[in-house]
Amino acid sequence: MSTKRDYYEILGVSKSASQDEIKKAYRKVAMQFHPDRNPNNKEAEEKFKEAAEAYEVLSDADKRAQYDRFGHAGMNGGRSGGFGGGGMNMEDIFSNFGDIFGNDDIFGSFFGGGGRGGGGGGRRGRGTRGSNLRVKIRLTYEEIAKGANKKIKVKKYVPCQHCGGLGAKDKNAFQTCNTCGGSGQVRKVTQTFLGQMQTVTTCPTCHGEGQIITSKCGHCKGEGRMYGEEMVSIDIPAGVQEGMQLSMSGKGNAGERGGAPGDLLILIEEEPHPELQRDGLNVAYDLHISFPDAVYGTQVEVPTIDGKAKIKIPAGTQSGKIFRLKGKGFPSVNSYEKGDQLIHVNVWTPQHVSAEEKSMLDKLQTSDNFKPNPEKSEKGFFEKVRDIFS
Repeated sequence: MSTKRDYYEILGVSKSASQDEIKKAYRKVAMQFHPDRNPNNKEAEEKFKEAAEAYEVLSDADKRAQYDRFGHAGMNGGRSGGFGGGGMNMEDIFSNFGDIFGNDDIFGSFFGGGGRGGGGGGRRGRGTRGSNLRVKIRLTYEEIAKGANKKIKVKKYVPCQHCGGLGAKDKNAFQTCNTCGGSGQVRKVTQTFLGQMQTVTTCPTCHGEGQIITSKCGHCKGEGRMYGEEMVSIDIPAGVQEGMQLSMSGKGNAGERGGAPGDLLILIEEEPHPELQRDGLNVAYDLHISFPDAVYGTQVEVPTIDGKAKIKIPAGTQSGKIFRLKGKGFPSVNSYEKGDQLIHVNVWTPQHVSAEEKSMLDKLQTSDNFKPNPEKSEKGFFEKVRDIFS
């Protein structure tokens, strides 16, 4: 299995790079490996797609923050299909080129302002991209430990079913834009002391689409979308944490007039457990035992993420003792690592005693065996904590 390269490494920038530096780096790599410059070169095409995926993540503040925190696993949830930039195809990549190369005279001429080169320049692509949506998913400890599939109804803009998302009354209700002649771009040549300079900008009349609608759809009023809802199936990978954000490509608001849809951003929330507490990959549980059980030893049943477990309490167990159940914690979303369950023993001290109990305690108080006498080998609290997390 091949390992995905670091996005910053792909674009040749540092993790502290500004958005402008990331954009310039992407332009450079995209031009180097563009299919029109490398015909029938499969390796160059893969590097071209790889750069586009890296730029898609690093150019988005939310996705970049998620990637910086969780790496590739945070972008695709550790699974294929749906999350992050891995699902991009060549049409997705070229549809975004107008924003990267369209206003630059050199790149705009080469790439056609957002379409494939080699054909005399292509338009930016139909419509406007839809906006991203954000939803919250609340998960139990059991769902976090095993992973979960959640089906939720998302209220959002969906493509108009009457016009197929085009915004026009029918397929004949279009005409070529007179301003740009169908190219979606307006080229301007100016004379300078260095010679002629050509600039390419998006057509202000058709907004880069190359066509204008002559008769709008009566249902969506020409937008190509309507407000509705969609049932979305979300695969949540095991090991996610509170505050982690996943993304599903293309599941956000539908774009206007056939534009690409936005993404669905999923914010993870943890539902508190009635008995357990999470500490990173580990799970903590406070076990209270009676004084006689601490003296004689006992066997108790404790809750875990996936049920119950029996543990043995040895005779003479001291309050503050920590037992470890190996592998009973949460899995890591980034690796095969798995946490443990830590059981913190508390010997219960009665707050109120009867006269009879007080008499018995008075007798015990004079016994040398009941006077604190910790062994030198007994570790202190801070040493125990250090051992657990070392």
